[in-house]
Amino acid sequence: MSKGFKGTSSTDDDNNNNGNGVLFKNFFEGWLVRQEHYLDELICANQNFDESSDDDLRELVSRILAHYQQYYEEKSKITERNVFLVFFPPWFTSLEQAFLWIAGFKPGLAFRMVTNSIDDLSEDQIQTLNRLMRETKSQERSLNDELAKIQESIGAPPLLEIARCGGRRSVHGGEQEEEDSNSDSAMAALKSGLEAVVTAADRLRMSTALKVTDVLESAQSVKFLAAAAQLQLRLRSWGLERRRS
Repeated sequence: MSKGFKGTSSTDDDNNNNGNGVLFKNFFEGWLVRQEHYLDELICANQNFDESSDDDLRELVSRILAHYQQYYEEKSKITERNVFLVFFPPWFTSLEQAFLWIAGFKPGLAFRMVTNSIDDLSEDQIQTLNRLMRETKSQERSLNDELAKIQESIGAPPLLEIARCGGRRSVHGGEQEEEDSNSDSAMAALKSGLEAVVTAADRLRMSTALKVTDVLESAQSVKFLAAAAQLQLRLRSWGLERRRS
């Protein structure tokens, strides 16, 4: 490596990216196992509402929201280590990746799941949820605009291209390519901007779920969370089946 080069070698980057990916993949697989157990609890509670107290249902909803919060806390760590990795996550199947919006599910999907899973919403609940949906879509558009500005401001190549190589510098003839200070600054600005957008998107995903469950009755929240878990686990199952075929 020449004296003027700032950064790690391609081999070091490969090792770091692989290590980060494996660590989160292991966490995510364990998280999914717990997600399946929670889905069983939700289905059971949904089938036996008459036998469950409102406090029991609220406690179950609280535990599942904490489960999602744990996911975002772990995701934030890998985002700080390598933000490009969460835009093209190797722990997801290609089918799951096709549904990603800024490194995760689109927050507005929550309102569609409410509509599809709950048929006893009051008029006040409908009006409140419609207002929340408009606010959420507005924030989604703002984040889309911010992501576009970040890439345009530094003339970045397509994000998928950068994500696939984990933000590594290219190699020619077995020697690390020299990059000038302007290039280093541009890459640092890109990473910082993307981290901020992913953090904001994850915050919007979690806050949307919390706001929706605040509007819903405990029994309705159980139906909503069951629908969300079923969608995620079905996509996972279908993605794995496609990968094996």
